[in-house]
Amino acid sequence: PHTELLASTLCLGTGSLGSTVMESDSFRLLDAFLHLGGNFIDTAKIYADWIPGERSASEKMIGKWLKRANSRHNVIMGTKGAHPPLENLHQPRLSPIEITADLNASLQHLQTDYIDLYWLHRDDPNRPVEDIMETLNIAEKAGKVRYFGCSNWTVPRIEAANAYAAKQGFRGFAATQNMWSLAVPNKDAIEDKTLVMMEDRDRAFHEKSGMAAIPYSSQANGFFSGRYRKGEPLSAANSAKHVEGYYYNDENFARLERLERVANQQNLTRTQVALGYLLSQPFPVFPIVGCYNITQLQDSCTSGNVNLDLKVLRYLENGNQQ
Repeated sequence: PHTELLASTLCLGTGSLGSTVMESDSFRLLDAFLHLGGNFIDTAKIYADWIPGERSASEKMIGKWLKRANSRHNVIMGTKGAHPPLENLHQPRLSPIEITADLNASLQHLQTDYIDLYWLHRDDPNRPVEDIMETLNIAEKAGKVRYFGCSNWTVPRIEAANAYAAKQGFRGFAATQNMWSLAVPNKDAIEDKTLVMMEDRDRAFHEKSGMAAIPYSSQANGFFSGRYRKGEPLSAANSAKHVEGYYYNDENFARLERLERVANQQNLTRTQVALGYLLSQPFPVFPIVGCYNITQLQDSCTSGNVNLDLKVLRYLENGNQQ
C-alpha cells in the first residue's frame, strides 16, 4: 500500500543463501523463485556474518546473481542495515553516519544503484525519530532507496516516526518486519531481546493503518511441518533444538492439531494452512519464507493464493469459530 512496489505475495528470505547453502544452489533457488512467479527478495548486510569467512555473504551472492541473470528489473530488492554488532546486540548503530555507511555498502554488495525497500534492522529508542527519518529521506531523494521500512520496531516508535515524516512532508515507513507466525514463541527462550514479535497491539495498528506486514519466521522454523510431535524424540536436523526451545509449548501443540484438522477438511497442506493464516489477515501480509532447497520452495509457493475465512483464523488461534 502507498507504494509503486508490485510485490509477489511471498517474499524469499536469503539468510542462508551464499553461506550454508552454497552459491550454485542459491542461484538455482533464486532462479526457481522467479520462475514460480516470485519477485520479492529479502536479505540484510549482516546475513551470514555469524559464520566465519567472508562478510555480507548473502548480499554479495545476490549481487552476483542479479548481474548474471540480468534480473534487477524483475526483482523487488529489500535489504536491511543498521544492525548492532553481533558481539553486543545492545549497542545501537542507528546514527546518520552508520545508516548511510551500511546503505552504501549494501548497494556495492548487491551491485545495484538503488534498493527498492530498505529496512532499518533494529531500533534505538534513545535516538530521536527526527534524525532517522531525515537520514532515510535524504537517501530517497538521492535515488539510493525507493521506499523504506522498519524491522523489530515497536508501534509507538513507528507512529512517532511516521507522524514526524507526515508533518515534514517526508516519506514515512512503508512496512514493518517483525517475528510472526501461527505459533506463540517462548519469549524466555529468545536470547536476542532486540527482536520484536507481532502481538495484539501490533495487529491492531496494522489493521487500522493498512500498513503492510512482512513477517520473518513465518513458518515457525518448520514447527507445523509434521516433523515435530509432543512427547516424540527430536529429529537430527540442526534446527530441531532451536524449534524445541522457541516453540515447544502446549498452546502450539494444540494449534498444530487444529492446523492439521483444517488441512484435512479443506484439502490443503500444512504449509498452505500455516502461511494461509498470515495471508488471510485483514491487512496486507507478505510472509518471508526461508527455503534451503527447491522442494521446500515449491511447497511454500503453493500457498500464494490460499485464503482462509475469519472463522478458520479464530479456530486456528483458539479453537473458537464464533
